[in-house]
This record gives sequence, structure tokens and C-alpha cells, in this order.
Amino acid sequence: MRILTLLAFVCASVLVAATPALAAISGQSATNTATTVTYQFSYTGSPAYTRVYIDTDRNPATGFAQGGIGADYLLENAGLFRHNGGGWSWTSLGSVTHSASGGSARWTVDRSAIGESATPNDADLIFQVEAPLENSPKYTHVYSGGGSGTSVTYTPTTDTFANPDRGLYHHTGDCDKNDFNLDTLRDYRANQNISLVMCVFYLAEYRTAPLGQAALDQLQQQFDTVRAAGLKMILRFAYTASTDGADASKDRVLAHLDQLAPYLRNNADVIHVMQSGFIGAWGEWYYTQNFGNAGVVSAADWANRKAVTDKLLSVLPSSRMVQLRTPAIKRTMYGTAALTPSQAHNGSAVARLGHHNDCFLASPDDYGTYTDPAAEYPYLSAETAYLAMGGETCNPNPPRSDCPTALDELSRFHWTYLNTDYHTGVLNSWNTGGCLAEAGRRLGYRLALQNGTYPATAVRGGPLPITVNLRNDGWAAPVNPRGLELVLRSSTATYRLPLTGDPRKWLPGTTTLSQTVTLPAGMAPGSYTLLLSLPDPQLGSRPEYAIRLANTGTWESATGLNNLLHTVTVG
Repeated sequence: MRILTLLAFVCASVLVAATPALAAISGQSATNTATTVTYQFSYTGSPAYTRVYIDTDRNPATGFAQGGIGADYLLENAGLFRHNGGGWSWTSLGSVTHSASGGSARWTVDRSAIGESATPNDADLIFQVEAPLENSPKYTHVYSGGGSGTSVTYTPTTDTFANPDRGLYHHTGDCDKNDFNLDTLRDYRANQNISLVMCVFYLAEYRTAPLGQAALDQLQQQFDTVRAAGLKMILRFAYTASTDGADASKDRVLAHLDQLAPYLRNNADVIHVMQSGFIGAWGEWYYTQNFGNAGVVSAADWANRKAVTDKLLSVLPSSRMVQLRTPAIKRTMYGTAALTPSQAHNGSAVARLGHHNDCFLASPDDYGTYTDPAAEYPYLSAETAYLAMGGETCNPNPPRSDCPTALDELSRFHWTYLNTDYHTGVLNSWNTGGCLAEAGRRLGYRLALQNGTYPATAVRGGPLPITVNLRNDGWAAPVNPRGLELVLRSSTATYRLPLTGDPRKWLPGTTTLSQTVTLPAGMAPGSYTLLLSLPDPQLGSRPEYAIRLANTGTWESATGLNNLLHTVTVG
């Protein structure tokens, strides 16, 4: 450790302002057994030092001041140190179990070594890497077992159920001609566990004219029906379903997007994702009379294609993503570098442009979806961790289209949705092979409570520390913005307390929520049930748009809340 040479560390706060900001730290967690504590986080780059600052008494006025806490102990690489008081002054307590490789740092420490006596039953942590120097936000670890905390273990379920913004979808006809039926859509959700429908809206009669009001009214009616049913829409516009590629000119497409803008803005709440569409047969960008036909695309054609995409991104609210038909399309127009975790959800074009594959597994290259699999497979795997990915099968092609490859690529490319109506030959083979039900459960996210630790009592206006461990057994994180709240409910009052965290970053695996919320000073004393809410920010009053966790005995369909099965007494 650099204890004696780390005067430079004291100066690091002066130097850090000149260091480019990085998003190097993610996935922080702290867990414990009866005798040990394990700390872990992920990082990018190759830092020489990985650290954890531990404030065991949760008093920022004592210990070494770092990131808003007062650290009583420090883990630096494989060493454990106790703060001596004053500034940078530490005593070595010896070595601990430590690893830092493959972008993950991990420590296991005896609880007794850090003076953990279950009073106050929690600790504040700052995770850190250097160089460059970067701190995590403050992280509160509530110890399970002992003290005033109560641990709850949750039972997962293998049931299939509807959840918003994920899963199998229905596509039953052209959206400009076939009205959605409210009862049919409600049946999809209630009896088929389906929350998504596809709307391919053809504009053939408007290739050389402004959109008519009848078409716009039809679109609004479809939005209204989907909303009334509690579903969401995968939306695409096209001008032709023929390989003659009779689409519209670039300028006409841009003008149509201006007309569509208020409808997209006003109905974004029920748009799961929008596919780029508009260009070519079925809006899939291959057979086209105006943008480079059948794979022969000039630089001018690419410029026109990008103009349409940029316009679509500008008129669609920034909370929603646009999907492109092949990886090569995005790589040609926006660069070959895959989206990085630090870019995810930052509102830029690359952070909003996902992918759809409408001939999944149909041939070695999925009927032209891939042009260079050696480059595009790793690119797509990295991208789709934070982008919308979905589509449909279109041709039986065993063994590639059978379960082993299907499950591998659905997982590798983080699929969120899949057409349940096409291709029946492929889907039937999955049913026979035993993987169709698994796909129905694991498309998109599948979040389940594992365990939680909560206090038995709390004081009005005081802190309420909680730790909740969840596991995502799906293939992707939620792709659209999602609320996150701790709810306290008594027989007479309900309080919703926002939690920090972005469910869009809850990738497959385990996520820990370890936070301390402050109770309202004016809340009524009494007994409160704790619940976890993941509401849709735009449809917060609709319980069917809230995320249901995959546990037994926790979901409340009437409220859209997940019961944490714990009661706290507030005095």
C-alpha cells in the first residue's frame, strides 16, 4: 500500500478536476454472512488501486473524510487499514482475501476485523479506483442478521405472467386497415400473458401527398385502444409491402414525420419502441425506389437514410428508442464502435438506436441480417445490453433454428420481444424442443426478489435503511425509463419515497439496492407495510404498467405494488 507515499492522494482532489470524467465503477454490492462481509464492484480500464472506504459508525464527522462519509476502515487492494484520526493516517491490520481481474474487484473480510457489532447494524461505503481516480456514490450496507434489522427471504416463482415492455407479441394485420379490438387485446394480457402488439401502419396512398386526416385519426384510434387495454405497441410505418419498393422520397418522408410528430409525442406512453421503417418493402430498408435498391446503396443514399433516421429521432420523444433492421445499417451511419456503458441512456443517437432481426435463425446470415458476423456478433452483444432488441423468425432452418442456437442467441443479444404469430414452423419446433415456454419467461427482464434486510422500528423524520437483493433471470434489462420507489402503507396512509437507481441498468444477474431513505417528519406514527414499486413514469396510475416481480405472495395486481413482506413500526 502507498500509505507513506500517499501525500499525493491528498492532492488527488485537486488533480481530479483536470482528469476526464469516466464511468469506471458500476455494480457495487455488499453482502454478509454471520462472520464475514463481501464487497464487490465492476470497473473499466486497468486501475492500479481498487479501494473500499468503510464508515462503520455512519458518522461523517469521525474517520477519514471521503465522498461524504467518515471512513473508519480502508480496503486497498489486498490490505486492510484502520484510520488513526486526523488526516491521511492509517494502521495496517494485515491482508484480506482480495481479487481484481476481468473488470471486477472483490474482498472478503471478517466482520470482527472491522469492528462490526451489529450496532448500528449498517455501514456507509465509498468504492474507489485509481488511476484515474474515481469514487462511487455513497452506498449503505445494512447487515443481515443481528441488531435491529430483520432479514426476509423471498420465494421465486416459475410462473409465466404479463409484464410491460417485454415478452411475446401479437401481429395480426396491417394497422392502417385492421382496427385493434379492445376485448381481444385485453384477452392477450389476461389469458395469454402478452403485453405487446405490433402496429405496421402503411401509408401507400400518401407517397406523393401529405398525410390525410383520416390516416392520422386511425393511428390515434389504435393508440387509444392499446392504452385502454393496458398494452404497448411496437410501431413501424411503411409505404409498400411489395418488393417493387414503391416508397416515398426523402423529402416526403421528412414531411410525413413532421405531421406524425404530435401523435408520437402525445402517445409515447404506449409506444414500447419504434422501428425505423418508412424505407423500402415492409419498411425494412432493402427493396426501395428512393434510397438505394437491393443492397446497392451509394453515399448519397446513405446520407438520405441517415437524414430519415435523424429526423425520426428528433420527432420521437427522447425517452423512446428506434430500431434499425441490421447491424450494418447503424455501423455505416453512426460508426462501428459498440455503445459503451458510459454512453447508455444518455440521449444521444447511438444510445437510442437499437436493432431488430426479422429473420432470426432463418439462414447462416439470417437472410442478410448479418454481413460480417465476426465483427457484428460481438458488436451486437455489447450494444444490446443497453438497447432494444427484438423481432421475429421467418424460416425453419434446423439445426440453426432449433432450441440450442435459439436460446444462445436470444441470451447473447439480449432479446426483449419476439413475434408469437410467425414463423409457426420455427415456433412449433421450439415448443417440441422444450424452449418456447422458457423464451416466454425470459424475453426482456425477469426480476425476482431474493432477500432483504429492514429495521423493525424507525422514527418520523429519521433514517430508514434498507437492503434488497434482486436477481434478473431475463435476457435483458428494461429498455424504457422506469420509476423506483419504497412505499410505506398503513391502514390510513401511504407514503412513496423515491429510491436512487436505474432499472435500465439491471442487467442479467444480481442487483443490490442498499439505501437509506428519510421518513417524512409529519407522517403519522403506526405500523407500516413496506412495498417496492417500479411504476411507468408516464402511466403511474395504471397498475398493469408497473413491473411485477417474479415471486410468490408479493404481487398486488390492484395496486401494482410488490409487497416486501415486512412491517416497520414508526414512532
